[in-house]
Amino acid sequence: MNPHTGTKPAMKAKDEAPTLDRTTFGHRLRTARKRFGWTLAELAERSGVSITTISRAERGQLALGYENFTALGRALDMDMNAMFAGAGVKPAQFDGPVVTRAGKGVVYRGLSFAYEFLGTTAAGKQMSPVLGTVHARRINGPEDFARHPGEEFAYVLSGEIDVHFDTGEVVRLARGDSLYYDSGIGHAYVSVSRQLARIVGVTIGESGHMKSAREAPPLVPATATARKPKAAKGAPPPARKSAARAKR
Repeated sequence: MNPHTGTKPAMKAKDEAPTLDRTTFGHRLRTARKRFGWTLAELAERSGVSITTISRAERGQLALGYENFTALGRALDMDMNAMFAGAGVKPAQFDGPVVTRAGKGVVYRGLSFAYEFLGTTAAGKQMSPVLGTVHARRINGPEDFARHPGEEFAYVLSGEIDVHFDTGEVVRLARGDSLYYDSGIGHAYVSVSRQLARIVGVTIGESGHMKSAREAPPLVPATATARKPKAAKGAPPPARKSAARAKR
């Protein structure tokens, strides 16, 4: 605190959270696409993201929402950490504890969220933890709903949010509340408190066990398998043991 002005000193550049700007992200996206030798149309077909969206994102003209950048990441075989690692930081294989100091996650401003990605130096990890600030104040249309394979967890640090599902259900969460759900269901977060809400979010992709459970055929009841087959029509009845023979 400056005793003369009563103001706090400005944060030094070295103390600021690393930020992944749209231009840098777009360059990474274009480099990954070119590595496969794909056109914009080919990537659009493989990812389900429109050509226009990909083109604008590559030129740094558009911030992507979670659904789009995860879809592109899957299509391009890009680890989430490689997409959002800080400048000059190359993710290493996850083989030990990974510490992210306060305020040192990688910040990316999406369409309705400001994400601070945590643990970005660990390549191949199963979970994607983030600190999020919810900027959205309303649902504008179906395009606001995100959908991606796996499951999602959200814990409210401050403020209040409404979590809208494309089923029509809306869940209100206040500070200290949490929610766990199937992220394949369309969902969207909206801040409803005076200040923008902050949350801790964790997403995890569909594991082999989850996929197997989803695709497995229905179980046949044990009683059905235990039933004896019926005799064919016209077949002679099985011979019965005589009472005398049965006593032996």
